[in-house]
Amino acid sequence: MAEYVHVARLDELPPGERLVVEIRRRWVAIFNVDGQLYAIEDRCTHDDGPLAEGELKGCEIICPRHGARFDIRDGTVLSAPALVNVPSYEIRVVGEDIQIKSG
Repeated sequence: MAEYVHVARLDELPPGERLVVEIRRRWVAIFNVDGQLYAIEDRCTHDDGPLAEGELKGCEIICPRHGARFDIRDGTVLSAPALVNVPSYEIRVVGEDIQIKSG
């Protein structure tokens, strides 16, 4: 059964920043874009490279290895060489706690 897990406090992820956490043996990148939080798996579907190390332009992350682009709002692949969407995670804030739905 899916449940929400605490991953950070709001003050640990100010606007414009990102954070990578491990949830159930998966690395998840959390982004704060102008106060909106988004979470995707920190793994390019082209070659398994770490997406969070890439350049963020608005809600688009560019893989630092080969330039594949993904929408961090829902994990949609936006350009080759990746052809498969990256998993995205439901995220919520309870009080000052950032939580991600796992499972």
